[in-house]
Amino acid sequence: MTARRNRQWLLAKRPMGMVSAANFEFREVPVPAPGAGEILVKNLYLSFDPAMRGWMEDRPSYIPPVGLGEVMRSGAVAQVIESNDESFPVGSFVTGMFGWQEYALAGRGRATPIPQASRSEPKASEGHQESTPLTWWLGVLGITGLTAYFGMLDIGQPKPGETVVVSGAAGATGSIAAQIARIRGARSIGIAGGAEKCAWLRDAARLDAAIDYKSEDVGARLSALCPNGIDVFFDNVGGAILEEVLARIALRARIVLCGGISGYNEKEPPPGPRNLINLVRQRGRMEGLIVIDYAARFREATEQLGAWARSGELAHREDVQEGIENAPRTFLRLFSGENLGKQLLRVAAPEGGAR
Repeated sequence: MTARRNRQWLLAKRPMGMVSAANFEFREVPVPAPGAGEILVKNLYLSFDPAMRGWMEDRPSYIPPVGLGEVMRSGAVAQVIESNDESFPVGSFVTGMFGWQEYALAGRGRATPIPQASRSEPKASEGHQESTPLTWWLGVLGITGLTAYFGMLDIGQPKPGETVVVSGAAGATGSIAAQIARIRGARSIGIAGGAEKCAWLRDAARLDAAIDYKSEDVGARLSALCPNGIDVFFDNVGGAILEEVLARIALRARIVLCGGISGYNEKEPPPGPRNLINLVRQRGRMEGLIVIDYAARFREATEQLGAWARSGELAHREDVQEGIENAPRTFLRLFSGENLGKQLLRVAAPEGGAR
């Protein structure tokens, strides 16, 4: 093991405005040996999410910021290659916040086992119903899927016949949230950027309508599509789109604040919506969402999301880049709109053959 080297990306400096590759530093160090009760894992896939931009800021939040000189934090699917914990046998698969690196140490409580039915790629002979690729545990069954599930069902509470709008609807979280609304019998409308993304929302995700904010007047389209107002809004974007929705909310509307990617890279915080008073007029409710508050119910959500995905009721897609050397470049795809679906980075293949 001492011959192995661990390639890592560290947070070198905090971003001022738009994040760039210059905020990170690449290094190689020896692969560490696990101590008592620890496991050594090899990262297979890294997860990239807009929330990671907030973790780079030195300010109070729901989790501590990434420290300067520390490995950049991210979720990962990994394989156990050395173990001093009998509950994590060598060769088994786990998820955890293992960061932008090839290998990581994890103690009790820092790794979650992945069910044995999962494998790195589905086998053609098994059919769609029976395979659960490892990548699903970072997407539809991971934090993005869980966020969509609890945000839409617990906070949004869509009812049959209601009108639901989702911003960032072609993203990993938004696409699942919009489809959950459809599954619950609501009329589901997605807002996304570009003709390709909007076509996917209509054709694959089977939403009732999609609005292309890059080429259409969002306010005018919302007025045309939602003549009786918007009952539920699941917001991943904030900014001007949030204002347009607030102007059109129905009586007792529910607004789920999941993210605000439109302002993540601004040097100064953008001004808030100018029409919050509409919440008073319409007796609406706006509530923020952090998915870790629902940790006790994660199993409930993964079982339901998995059932929907395996049956084909829930469409989802993945954008998989390659190589640890491309971690910063992959992260930046989130803010340029290049990614199509859940943004992942493949770091390595499983040892002992793909499962």
